[in-house]
Amino acid sequence: MAMERTNLLNMAKLSIKGLIESALSFGRTLDSDYPPLQQFFVVMEHCLKHGLRVKKSFLGFNKSLWGPLELVEKLCPEAVEISASVRDLPGLKTPLGRARAWLRLALMQKRLADYLRLLITRKDLLSDFYENSALMLEEEGAVIVGLLVGLNVIDANLCVKGEDLDSQVTTAVKTVLANLTKNAFTPDIKYCLNRSLSGLRKSDMVLYIDSLEKSNSKLIEELAIAKNNIIKLQEENQQLRSENSLILLKVQQHLEVHSDTCKVHRDTYKQSRQGLDEMYNEARRQLKEECQLRQDVENELVVQVSMKQEMELAMKLLEKDIHEKQDTLIGLRQQLDEVKAINVEMYQKMQVQTQTNSHYLSKCLGCSCSQQLEMDLKIEREWRQTLQNDLDRERVTVGQLSTEALQINGLKKEFHLLQGEKIQLKTICEDQEQALEELGSKLSESKLKIEDIKEANKALQGGQVWLKDKEASHCKLCEKEFSISRRKHHCRNCGEIFCNSCSDNELPLPASPKPVRVCDTCHALLLQRCSSNPT
Repeated sequence: MAMERTNLLNMAKLSIKGLIESALSFGRTLDSDYPPLQQFFVVMEHCLKHGLRVKKSFLGFNKSLWGPLELVEKLCPEAVEISASVRDLPGLKTPLGRARAWLRLALMQKRLADYLRLLITRKDLLSDFYENSALMLEEEGAVIVGLLVGLNVIDANLCVKGEDLDSQVTTAVKTVLANLTKNAFTPDIKYCLNRSLSGLRKSDMVLYIDSLEKSNSKLIEELAIAKNNIIKLQEENQQLRSENSLILLKVQQHLEVHSDTCKVHRDTYKQSRQGLDEMYNEARRQLKEECQLRQDVENELVVQVSMKQEMELAMKLLEKDIHEKQDTLIGLRQQLDEVKAINVEMYQKMQVQTQTNSHYLSKCLGCSCSQQLEMDLKIEREWRQTLQNDLDRERVTVGQLSTEALQINGLKKEFHLLQGEKIQLKTICEDQEQALEELGSKLSESKLKIEDIKEANKALQGGQVWLKDKEASHCKLCEKEFSISRRKHHCRNCGEIFCNSCSDNELPLPASPKPVRVCDTCHALLLQRCSSNPT
């Protein structure tokens, strides 16, 4: 069994290699009558039949390829469409014909290698259809599946509906044996192929001879075409060699001419680099000074803002105190007016009382009640004394109120002065904010100048670090893996490798005035820089 697997692997290698080479030289879509394609399907049928278990049915014992191939639709949802198409074909009556149609549809879909890879990974399912030493369960099956990936470059247009796939093996196997036995195979391969031919019917020999004559005529035509192509290629090779020698001479002359200019450019580059370093250091020093100045101005602004807040709080408290003292002053004035009115009324009463007392004394001089008059006079004197004391107290309160009024007037003047200082501080704060805005604009301009200097220095130093193709297997931006359809592209600004969709932009750079390819990140950065610095 090991020798059979090895022979089948060699047959698969030769048939796949011959199919790819002939299809690429053929240069157009392959059809069902193409001999290398028929040979390939026969070899694949032998490989898939190796070690296949015999299943018992009503008609006898049968080896069916359709059973393991039908499992693919359970492992891969994309294969459901192929299986449904095979089942719907009206001309297929046997499972072997369905399996052949399935192989042709999978090849046209360019998914034959993917489907068989999924199938050989599930050895637990394949063990129901194959023996333990079968090709599909060993390493040779994985090698054949890997070789089938190369068939994705072939475009085939196979008409499955009109062909008789149930009995196609009679002439196809003979064609394979007639073409593949010319190679130096081992006797086991020939034995395997001859054994497959032993059950053929004699009535198919005529068809085999016709197909052999057709394939022979086609091969003779292809051989003549190939010879003509070889002659043309030799002539083109000779011309290319002569052109290559001329180009080498021109390149050597060009290198000799430009060696001196390279030296001059190197000297100018060194001088310009030294000047750019000095400019960069000067710009960096100015940036540090402006940053320090801005920090100082921001600190002073914070202090002034805090002072402004304290002043506003003090002004609010002062206004509240003034309003309270004004209310108390109005109340005291009202009390003073009431005391004055009471004093005037008491004074009038006292005059009336003195008159009545004098009149009463004049009447009572001659009377004997002198003691009573003295008592009344004493009471009158005490009452007048109490009134005098009350008057003095009211005068003291009036003096206190007048001093408080003077203090309130002084506080009003201080309030007006504080308001003026507040207006002055407000104007100073606005001026400092305007100065800060100007400093910020100057700082942004200096940063842009530094970025331009860095970019010019980077361009003079040889540009970016150019990443090698071998070091990148995925796009740096979208992280998609590179393949034959997704090619690698370098960004001329940063030197990284991206796919076409992530680097489909062109902009002029300092190193090259013509528009060159840049990635999406560098494109956005350069556009932002150009918009912020239009000069």
